[in-house]
Amino acid sequence: MRIGDAAAAAGTTPRALRFYEERGLLPPAHRTSTGQRVYAERDLARIRVIRRLLSLGLTVEDVRACADRIDLLVTDPGRRCGTPAPGAAPGVVRLRIDALDAEITRLTALRDSLARQVAAPERAAGPAGH
Repeated sequence: MRIGDAAAAAGTTPRALRFYEERGLLPPAHRTSTGQRVYAERDLARIRVIRRLLSLGLTVEDVRACADRIDLLVTDPGRRCGTPAPGAAPGVVRLRIDALDAEITRLTALRDSLARQVAAPERAAGPAGH
């Protein structure tokens, strides 16, 4: 199927499919003799996995880092994104969770600081009438 039909079937846009290909999330699409991209059902399954990973909070760079393993999720949709073997570097998912935890901590501190500022008596206003 052509790019517009493939995008609609996967719940995205042709522009997103071109972007996924440019960023290395999708292998280059097969082309017709006129240069139009053509996608098979397997490609649609991969696009759906990519979209699911992105919707879970992984970044495009995260997904690109493990793009060589996306087909494992295509062939086994119940597969879990497990932790790496003991002694191995942390996986992409663990790194993203750590980054999200750090951002939550930063935002919570920022929120608390702002709330203290709002609750504090106005010091800069000075005496009335000035």
